[in-house]
Amino acid sequence: MQQRRRGSPSSSSSSSAAALLLGRLWLLLVLGAATTSASAQVKKRVPNARWKPATATWYGSPDGDGSDGGACGYGSMVDVRPLRARVGAVSPVLFKNGEGCGACYKVKCLDRGICSRRAVTIIVTDECPGGYCSGGNTHFDLSGAAFGRMAIAGEAGPLRNRGVLPVQYRRTPCKYPGKNIAFHVNEGSTDYWLSLLVEFEDGDGDVGSMHIRPASSSEWIEMKHLWGANWCIIGGPLQGPFSVKLTSLSTNRTLSARDVIPGNWSPKATYTSRLNFF
Repeated sequence: MQQRRRGSPSSSSSSSAAALLLGRLWLLLVLGAATTSASAQVKKRVPNARWKPATATWYGSPDGDGSDGGACGYGSMVDVRPLRARVGAVSPVLFKNGEGCGACYKVKCLDRGICSRRAVTIIVTDECPGGYCSGGNTHFDLSGAAFGRMAIAGEAGPLRNRGVLPVQYRRTPCKYPGKNIAFHVNEGSTDYWLSLLVEFEDGDGDVGSMHIRPASSSEWIEMKHLWGANWCIIGGPLQGPFSVKLTSLSTNRTLSARDVIPGNWSPKATYTSRLNFF
């Protein structure tokens, strides 16, 4: 019988070693892909997280919640929680022709002699097109209450007297505890023209695209952006129930609410989903 050379493995040992090596390589690849995916997901969910320079003013009454309504179309929602006292108008660079509606920002002033270290969180509900908001400037026109909250205790009045204020801002996730995304059917909607206002979207807050699917169809139909947070579809006859799919503008995340608008929908009614981005 021929002896094997010292130190040379048997064929079975070679197969086992090769299999072990391949298994380790596969595990490293899987872990690497998972780490990359998780990292990309984290980056995707925190858009524009760095502080950037801007300016701010305030409007309305000194301690008020801001104006009624606004260019986003939220109407009387701006007067009640969770929007109350957190509303703000922004310049066109942040308003983005209405697609910036619903986005949330942290804003803080820089003068430590009168400003606190805390930032105020505001929700975009309106646009300020002229004055300090023009010329490509990044500007926030806040409710009197929101503006005053940037001050240290007892200095809210003097801070509002400053006029235009240098500030820093950054995007922050929107949080509506206990709320799910809702769709308000706008007045004037018919079986041939259906218009929806999007409310209470957590996370990015902004909507980049919107699709609707009738119960009788397997195809998603793209809705048209009208103005502010309002979208519409023209066709017909449009028969519910309808499923609605939202895609955020900032991170391209998608959420689908199945049969959220019933077959017997009516104008001026609001239909709440069971979902949100958080």
